[in-house]
Amino acid sequence: MRPVSWNSVLPMQTDRSAAPPTCRDLFGRFAADVLPADLPERTRWRLCELAQPVGAAAGNALSGECADSRLVHVATGAARLVAHVSQGRDQVLSFHFAGDVVLVPARAAHGYTLCALGACEGLAFKADPLFELVRADAALAHALLLRTRRALARSREKTIALGRMTAQERLASFLVGMAERIGVPGAGGCMLDLPMSRRDIADSLGLTIETISRQLGELRAAGLLATSGRSVVRLIDMPALEARAGHLAAPC
Repeated sequence: MRPVSWNSVLPMQTDRSAAPPTCRDLFGRFAADVLPADLPERTRWRLCELAQPVGAAAGNALSGECADSRLVHVATGAARLVAHVSQGRDQVLSFHFAGDVVLVPARAAHGYTLCALGACEGLAFKADPLFELVRADAALAHALLLRTRRALARSREKTIALGRMTAQERLASFLVGMAERIGVPGAGGCMLDLPMSRRDIADSLGLTIETISRQLGELRAAGLLATSGRSVVRLIDMPALEARAGHLAAPC
């Protein structure tokens, strides 16, 4: 077995305004977050060959429009997946945080960009050769399947929100989802330090910024949350917030 030469196997490709990521650290984080502990060494080596470090500062593309679909593991920071449609219109499809794996589709009817919300680093893999490797390793396939199921569940919830929910239900559902993903529980409730702007939230939920601000005010007046500045939200009453989101009660 050849020794892994991290600097040669993982050529750097990063936004010039962001600090270059460390190849060894990025692959170590990817392995810890995604890879099964008993993955064969030959599979790890092939993953090293396919991996491409990426990094970007806030507002820049971590992975831009391209002819090939790519899977990106977010190692540090947070990002938003944006679809570009005609006449310069954009739709925020999803938000991703450290530890997430996101598929950035190839340009087709629409273009797609994974944009950093703050300083962000990760590893990118061309999807087709990665899927070839997945087909040959059941453990790796299972690990990615679990993540795919979670991503599909979030996509399904968002489809319901956009199709059937009121503005307040959409925002409440969004906050409940963020609590599950990045919330920090405490005695006074669940703390959220949201890395995305209110415009990002509005674009994601199909609402206006003014509507987001108004609905936050109503939820705050109802005693369900408290806000501090533009990004910090304390969720005070999670059961009541879930009810405002229109979530069904857990089965007995």
